[in-house]
Amino acid sequence: MNKHALWLVLLLASSVAAEDRPNILFIFSDDQNYKTLSCYPESPEWVHTPNIDALARQGIRFERTYFGAWCMPSRASFLTGRLQHGIQTMRMEGQYPASVYDPQQCRFWPAELRNSGYHTAQIGKWHTGIDTGNGRDWDHQIVWNRPGHPENAGNYFYDQIMTFNGVDRKVDGYSTDNYTNWAIDYIKGQNRDETKPWYLWLCYGAIHGPTTPADRHEGKLAGNTAPVPEDIFGPWPNKPAYLANLNAWQEGPDGKPYRRSKKVAKSNFNTNTAGQGYDDWVQQYNECEMAIDEGVGRLIQTLRETGQLENTLIVYAADQGFALGQHGMNNKVAPYDAAIASPMIISHAGKIPAGKVCSHPINAPDLVRHFCKAANVDLPWRTDGRDISRLLADPETDDWIQPMLMTHTGRRYGSDTDQMPDETGMYEVGGIPWYVLLRDGRYKYIRTMVAGEMEEVYDLHADPEELNNLALLPEHRTLLISLREKAIEELHRTDAKFVPHLPAPRTP
Repeated sequence: MNKHALWLVLLLASSVAAEDRPNILFIFSDDQNYKTLSCYPESPEWVHTPNIDALARQGIRFERTYFGAWCMPSRASFLTGRLQHGIQTMRMEGQYPASVYDPQQCRFWPAELRNSGYHTAQIGKWHTGIDTGNGRDWDHQIVWNRPGHPENAGNYFYDQIMTFNGVDRKVDGYSTDNYTNWAIDYIKGQNRDETKPWYLWLCYGAIHGPTTPADRHEGKLAGNTAPVPEDIFGPWPNKPAYLANLNAWQEGPDGKPYRRSKKVAKSNFNTNTAGQGYDDWVQQYNECEMAIDEGVGRLIQTLRETGQLENTLIVYAADQGFALGQHGMNNKVAPYDAAIASPMIISHAGKIPAGKVCSHPINAPDLVRHFCKAANVDLPWRTDGRDISRLLADPETDDWIQPMLMTHTGRRYGSDTDQMPDETGMYEVGGIPWYVLLRDGRYKYIRTMVAGEMEEVYDLHADPEELNNLALLPEHRTLLISLREKAIEELHRTDAKFVPHLPAPRTP
């Protein structure tokens, strides 16, 4: 074969591969407890999310996923394919939530997707550096740049300053509906090259505080009763000491839980009313999800009407969860499933099974690796993701032995995590110290990076609410040591430099 014929063969092969590459729609909510989706059996019976449920019937619902402890590191992991301790140069400086990074050292994978022939877009909340990557990582952006406009960073639902491909302007309307409308325009072909496959990262600001439902949904769930977590009032003798400082609930004269009164920092937008009853708060939280569910239905219908549904990989997920009274909390960040476990659904017609549930957890780098594999893109830097193709082919398999790692290192990233911080730095996000979390089958292992603090092990099959810490029981000593060793192995695999400086845990 002469060189001209070989060139033609390679060109045709490249063209076929490009045509086969799917569109990718990544729908991302904020601070969403998985119990707000009725396709999750743990949700109250009065929760109803028909459109997201329909997506679950068309694909795979993951019981638990762990993408990050809070908004910014979760998003940074999804942009880089690295866990928080591996994301170089990302740092927070200036007025909260301002953050910066060096785009030469902290590269975002949508740029590689773009370079390979995809059209890339991001719509909605941006929380990962003042530099949004417009024109470098993204062909099209309509973003609420919180780091770039700290004075507007609390406006999650109304009066947002949006950046339209580098141009700022204030917009009217309810943010969830605005983001959906702009995403639909994009899917229909506006602001993109219709000859290219596309990747759209749609980042809703809901359900994040101030947790404001759309006017049409406010009060729709009033009168419903939510199951009260068993340990909402404490005490928590089998958990680390910091948890007592997070106690957000008190028992009223009627025996029911009510929000404690506490000072709220200016940067804290989780401002549901002190004294609010538990049922009322859970109703409000779920009412805020209703506009997202409507939006998902409209997005899927648009894909169907435009003939793109069959060739679009769809993922619905959240940056992390949000505890609704579990372990006395009303916050995220802490290493318990209620606070950090994200809902996730993957649908890809004809490519993955439909109506299945996967009990094996994944993290953000795992999903990034799958996106790149689906798009036939090789990243020129190492990532921390595992290949989850086998899980997507057979989500109910018992033959999956790879443990999953997640780390929380406060507001620090990359080389800034090589050393342990002082006590102030250790607790700088929500009063919750740094930790390492490992999922290995049914077991969860937690190592809080505080000297002399207890380790934690939970059997999530037998104890899904994480009430019984097996690490404190002598009969589970072998299990504890095994999980501890696996966590260290995964930290080494993901190049965590702080391993030699891990403070010694309490001896059981």
